[in-house]
Amino acid sequence: MPAIEAIAGSLGGAYPLLSIVNPLISEVEMIDSNEKTTKLSGVRTVLIYRHGLVTRLTHWLNAVCLGILVLSGLQIFNAYPTLQWGNIGADTDPFLARIESSNVGDQPRGTLRIGNHAIPTTGLFGASKQNGEWTSRAFPAWMTLPSGQDLAAGRRWHFFFAWVFVINGLLYGLVSLLRGHFKRDLLPSSRELRPRYIWHEVLEHVHLRFPKGEAARRYNAIQKLSYLSVIVILLPLMVLTGLSMSPAIDAAAPILPDLFGGRQSARTIHFITAALLVVFVLVHVLMVLLSGFWNNMRSIITGAYAIKVKEQTDDNFVSS
Repeated sequence: MPAIEAIAGSLGGAYPLLSIVNPLISEVEMIDSNEKTTKLSGVRTVLIYRHGLVTRLTHWLNAVCLGILVLSGLQIFNAYPTLQWGNIGADTDPFLARIESSNVGDQPRGTLRIGNHAIPTTGLFGASKQNGEWTSRAFPAWMTLPSGQDLAAGRRWHFFFAWVFVINGLLYGLVSLLRGHFKRDLLPSSRELRPRYIWHEVLEHVHLRFPKGEAARRYNAIQKLSYLSVIVILLPLMVLTGLSMSPAIDAAAPILPDLFGGRQSARTIHFITAALLVVFVLVHVLMVLLSGFWNNMRSIITGAYAIKVKEQTDDNFVSS
């Protein structure tokens, strides 16, 4: 029944049920006994089970948490929109970057200062409209949670979802270790770490040539290195620097801020790591759109991912 087979192949068939039967199945793992295929011009469309239930749930919870953390974090940043280095920071101390607002006539003007360079940012940073009226604030209302100036509410949102984010990450890490996901799917091989190989992968992505067929069964070198950089470097840095700014944590572990050169240094590193995570998410979403939106969305919702493989015959003839 080719028609039914084709529909099963395009919609994911029974694969959502597989995620309930075996929710901890590893990523990029083939379900040979339950393959659904569509034969078309000598090519089979094969559904593989790419993302387990825990991976999918933690992925979407991470997305929600990160969004709320960024918006509430910018609300907190608005209270003192200056990045400095050291342990103590004041308005008169040297700074790395600062968002300023000054009045010119009846309208405020925004300026982003990076070192000795000043960049006019009126309308976005420093001065923006809220409810139709100009107001002086580092980040505009549509970029903060809550939208009004409310440091206390922003801190409550930020701290609650920060712990949800940490617990969710620990759950993902524990399951990944128990299932061997890190070693099997994320650690690059020695061949994939060669500069020539990585450069080839970069060029392939720049030219929007994404893995097809059998190569699409597993993460490529760029994906592995990107995910590991986030998991091993950016996320631990963001968590530790966030804890370094907590007076309660500082009292219990006073050495923690010193690891980063002081609380203001920790705050600056925290802001930079958060910005890099935002860049990672934006690039990640762009790659999802360019490499096949519906197929990628199906894989992170149901676990089923479609790849095309060539038919093999004994006489090396590919039938249509």
